[in-house]
Amino acid sequence: MKLNIYPDKETSSKAAADLIAEQIRLKPDSLLCFPSGDSPTLVLKYLVEYGLQGTVNFAQCRFVGLDEWIGMDENDEGSCKHYLNFHFFIPLNIRSGQVVFFNGLTDDPEGECARMDDYIRENGPIDLMMVGLGMNGHIGLNEPGTDFNLYAHRTELDPLTVTVAQKYFQKNTQLTDGLTLGLQHFTEAKTAVLIISGQKKATILAKVLEERITREIPGTIIQSHANAVVFSDQDAASKLTTSASIIFDQK
Repeated sequence: MKLNIYPDKETSSKAAADLIAEQIRLKPDSLLCFPSGDSPTLVLKYLVEYGLQGTVNFAQCRFVGLDEWIGMDENDEGSCKHYLNFHFFIPLNIRSGQVVFFNGLTDDPEGECARMDDYIRENGPIDLMMVGLGMNGHIGLNEPGTDFNLYAHRTELDPLTVTVAQKYFQKNTQLTDGLTLGLQHFTEAKTAVLIISGQKKATILAKVLEERITREIPGTIIQSHANAVVFSDQDAASKLTTSASIIFDQK
């Protein structure tokens, strides 16, 4: 695992975008997985700029959804697909055939998870999987206590996740369950990228990188990934202690 610390979210996000851009240049038909939420917004902004400038060609890339709220689809503002449509897929004219995403309106969640697993098994593994980190240490919607060996699955949302997620909706929204790729997908991804910023994430980042690997803090699984890269700003990294296994790249 490599940790890169930058002065602020802007420079950290650009560095993450540059890594993704290089992945696409090396493998134009890369299978990619991006998260929704506050964390990836600037990364996606840079990727869109690269695409519109013609420095990165997304025409052959394939994208798989990380997670989705049950009961929502891309027409629901606040849904994961709506976010990615708005910030990435639509601005770059990504074709619908390039994207495989969870259907949160499904009446067969288990079948939906099997569909996602089948697609990744047939087209993967995921070349690069970018994730954020929840306040409770979740990755995707893999909440505390999740089995590390799971692939796509239905998950009961942690109360903290429900509370934090309200910021994505115009009014208070009832959230109970979600669909998510599993931590086994994260482990099997060729490159795993964690993006994190802000003082409010400092405590959980320190736990994820410096405490023992445990299901109670799902993000700790990143310690076991041989090709994981963490992009953090100085605020989020402020409670870390130095370690010989961590490379600090302050630019």
